Amino acid sequence: MNVSEETILWEAEFNPKVKVYWLISAVLTTLLTLVLIPLLPLIAPLAWYIAGLYLRSHRCTLTARTLKVSRGVLVRQEKTVPLDRITDLGLVQGPIMRMLELEAVSVETAGQSGPGSLVRLTGIRNGRAFRDAVLEQRDRVTSGEPAHLASHGEPDLKVDSNVQATLVEIRDILKRIENQSASL
Repeated sequence: MNVSEETILWEAEFNPKVKVYWLISAVLTTLLTLVLIPLLPLIAPLAWYIAGLYLRSHRCTLTARTLKVSRGVLVRQEKTVPLDRITDLGLVQGPIMRMLELEAVSVETAGQSGPGSLVRLTGIRNGRAFRDAVLEQRDRVTSGEPAHLASHGEPDLKVDSNVQATLVEIRDILKRIENQSASL
């Protein structure tokens, strides 16, 4: 059976009941909004306090091989993203974010399930510089270079010269073994 690129394998159909779902969602949102408007003087200070707790729980750390992200007040979420799995770091800035001079960095990885970003970090200071530092370190990891964070204003990670020489020797031995295996 020969299937061309233009051959439709499946045409999805949509259940008309989804219109009822959308209508119910819109009505419930409207009703909740109307009910909660009088409670806004009570809700706003509470929301401000919870937002402060949530902000203090945020941590994002770039290491030599990973990006570690943790956050959450009631539900604590921690993710460790290997740098060599990162495919892209995007910057997002909507109109309100631009007004507040905020940026969101979205981390996308190879093999992630589902659309969208694996991690979204809203409000990182110097988001562009952070993104560039992560991408630079990712490129170093994938090319086998040692860690280097001087562009971020931090000192280079130093490796003892004996360790460096040993690692170079091991790399060269592995390359020779790989070449011998390829020739067999």
